[in-house]
Formats: sequence, structure tokens, C-alpha cells
Amino acid sequence: MTEAQREAPEGDAVLTRIGQAVMLHRGGDREEARNRLAALWQEIERDGAPFHRCALAHYLADTQDDPLDELIWNLRALTAADGLTGALAPRAFFPSLHLNVATGYLKLGQEEAARGQLALARAAAAALGEDPYGDGVRAAILRLTLALEGAVDD
Repeated sequence: MTEAQREAPEGDAVLTRIGQAVMLHRGGDREEARNRLAALWQEIERDGAPFHRCALAHYLADTQDDPLDELIWNLRALTAADGLTGALAPRAFFPSLHLNVATGYLKLGQEEAARGQLALARAAAAALGEDPYGDGVRAAILRLTLALEGAVDD
């Protein structure tokens, strides 16, 4: 079960459908996962809750074959996260979201844009807990920092 599913209200059909598609992706059926997530995006794009749009765009990014498409979906996830309020507005989402965008820019050779997003990820990292998730995001920030400094190959 994903963090989003644990925090979502019981009976949240949108998150259930996202979770089912994510399981398909993790099981190796990337195309079917992408198709299901894209169909769900069509349903909720305009009127869906920001949390749903954020989670959905985040997972849609993971199913993309083209780095530009992946970046576009990561930018949509970040934009949707800006609209989060209340209990489902954890500031701990932002380091990972900015990191994903930074990684996308780097894949496209846009190092300055990547550095800008990485700086935002670092600044937001103060919201991360001292737990495996936080440790993983901090480690990924460090890896990308080293890659941008030329110390590590992509």
C-alpha cells in the first residue's frame, strides 16, 4: 500500500484505481498501467482533487518512455501539489517532486533548470522525517548533486 493510500479517506475510488495501475506497472505491464492512468487523468484532470491529480501525475511520469513526457507529468504533479491543503498537504512531498523535475531537466540536458529544481528540493528537505522515506529522498538529492557536479555518471 502506498503512502497516499494510507492517508486517503477509506473508500477513495480514485486512489484505489491509481494503486491498481501502479501494481500493474510494478508487475511489468508498463503500457497497460500508462493506459489506465491516462484514462483516469482524462476523468479527473479538470475537477479532480489536487491530491488525486498530484498522485496520478506522479505515477504517470513513471510510466513514460520519453524523457520530455516524463518531465511534463512531473511538472503537472508539482503544480497539483501546490494546490494541496489540509491533512493531505504534507510538505514532505515537495523535496521528491522537485527532485523528480530536476532529474527530468538533467535527462534533457537542461543543467541550469535542473540545478534550480535541485536547490528547491534541498530547501524543502527540512520537512522530511528521520525515516526510510526521508533518508531515501535525501540520498537521491545527494546523488543528483554529485551528478550535476560531474562526480557521478548518470
